[in-house]
Amino acid sequence: MSNPADNLVIDFTSGAVAHRMRFGGGRGQALPKAIGMKGGKTPAIVDATAGLGRDAFLLASLGAEVTLIERSAVMHAKLAAALDVARAAGGEVAEAAHRMTLLQGDARDLLPDLAPEVVLVDPMHPPRGNSALVKKEMRLIREIVGVDADSTDLLRVALASAGKRVVLKWPQKAPLPDGIPRPSHSITGKSTRYDVFMV
Repeated sequence: MSNPADNLVIDFTSGAVAHRMRFGGGRGQALPKAIGMKGGKTPAIVDATAGLGRDAFLLASLGAEVTLIERSAVMHAKLAAALDVARAAGGEVAEAAHRMTLLQGDARDLLPDLAPEVVLVDPMHPPRGNSALVKKEMRLIREIVGVDADSTDLLRVALASAGKRVVLKWPQKAPLPDGIPRPSHSITGKSTRYDVFMV
């Protein structure tokens, strides 16, 4: 039986990640707007659920210092290797990678001491109601990291720890996790919603 981790590749130097960095629309994209990167502001960000690191890389490519937290040892190792390659690649990719700090651990334990301005939370999303297969990549990640049953707890810790705002990345039509207050506002992308909680 093959190990799902063997089939998952993280690469910041080419493909969709590099394309999004160069042609994605800069600070006009939904995520940077939700984070508060407007009017020349570049907040310090903690990505509490690093995953593939793509959102963190985008934000770092726009000038932000981003701390990534990943609790899965497998995903952490893959991210660390991908960041090493990116830092050795030179140019804009290396500059972005040098603004990224990767930590391993549970964000619920680490966030209070980090005292971030902005926290990005992108937990494993609830299973879709339709029968369409979730992208192969997301299926692999789910097999590696599980379902994030404690995402409501993480959001509560993020809201208590962030200096300015918490951004929840969530499926566009999915209800908020139980027990979470209504966001201050939301920014909607094609299939994703960024719920912004000003603190």
